[in-house]
Amino acid sequence: MPQMSKVELYAAIRRDHRSGMKMRELERKYNVSWRTVKKAVDSVWPEPRKKLLPRPTALDPYKPVIDEMLRTDLDAPRKQRHTITRIFHRLVEEHSADVSYQMVRRYVSDRKPEILAASGKAPMEAFVPQSHLPGHEAEVDFGDVTVRLAGELVTCYLFSLRLSYSGKAVHRVFASCGQEAFFEGHVYALRTLGGAGPRSATTTSSRPSPGCWG
Repeated sequence: MPQMSKVELYAAIRRDHRSGMKMRELERKYNVSWRTVKKAVDSVWPEPRKKLLPRPTALDPYKPVIDEMLRTDLDAPRKQRHTITRIFHRLVEEHSADVSYQMVRRYVSDRKPEILAASGKAPMEAFVPQSHLPGHEAEVDFGDVTVRLAGELVTCYLFSLRLSYSGKAVHRVFASCGQEAFFEGHVYALRTLGGAGPRSATTTSSRPSPGCWG
């Protein structure tokens, strides 16, 4: 079984559980513990890893000083804002700090976005949730593959159709990625899947134009 991320694993376990597979069957299929199966069935997202407490560093006494510089920069003209190099030199020259440039760079890289967000001046982020109805949508694409034919390496094209709801996919290798292969790949995939659902449509990310299921 190919390596999956934890999110993909949870989604696959839930999908199989909805189709009727028992907990013990899921354990064997995905080679995971009963606890993992239970968590996947009960929760959409894996539990986040617990963050380890940061270790004390020589920079700790100067972090409030850096924070104040970064807060001052929020209202300063762009050319007057602190660079990481300038922050480092100010710590050494004004505070006799015994710290490294890399230590300052890492802290500023992490802390600057947090201060910007806390100020309310950070750009708003928007997320559009994706939802797919069973049998309504699929994604289609071609990818290059190299196969050995009669002792020679030949470049062929892998047609892939993936159902958006279930994630089930059908693949077939063609000698070209033209329109004929595009249509033939759809026919093969739909026969394999047992037909097309209502108002079904496919989208492509390369080469052929998007097509529709009959």
